[in-house]
Amino acid sequence: VAARVLTGQADCEFKQRVEVQPLAGQPGYFTVSHQGKRYRMLPRETATGAVRLEDPAAGIVWLQIPAKSMLMNAKLGQRMVDNCMHSEQRAAMAAVAGAAQGIGIVAQPVAAAASQ
Repeated sequence: VAARVLTGQADCEFKQRVEVQPLAGQPGYFTVSHQGKRYRMLPRETATGAVRLEDPAAGIVWLQIPAKSMLMNAKLGQRMVDNCMHSEQRAAMAAVAGAAQGIGIVAQPVAAAASQ
């Protein structure tokens, strides 16, 4: 799971940011920072394939799916910040949007009526 964690800055809703960095000297652990707070997180397996980082002591969870990421307070059952996107997520979503625009259907010109 740790190999799939996107690191670096994620831009989120309401001009918020979350920073995810590998924890130096502790392979597989990450530091997630948001609004001046830092959380020491460990990846957990999920049945859905989503990337999940947890700080069990603080009750904070970072969820990463292909379309976005979010930071949650599991103790309160609330999202702290949503719609976070790393540059890789933005690129993947742009590629999907671009593919949807061109689905291979090309309009053919209508032949003019031969004789009216």
